[in-house]
Amino acid sequence: MRGLSNESLIETYYKAIDLELEQDFIKLLEKEIERRNLDVDASATVH
Repeated sequence: MRGLSNESLIETYYKAIDLELEQDFIKLLEKEIERRNLDVDASATVH
């Protein structure tokens, strides 16, 4: 995960939500986004 740029991480996160990928994968991305203290649009999250 550390090899991804911040921009790529956020793009991957939004694409994963759009494609309705596994929640475990989306949660993994969310944890990395949080670890990096990045801002994402909270309305895009799926729980």
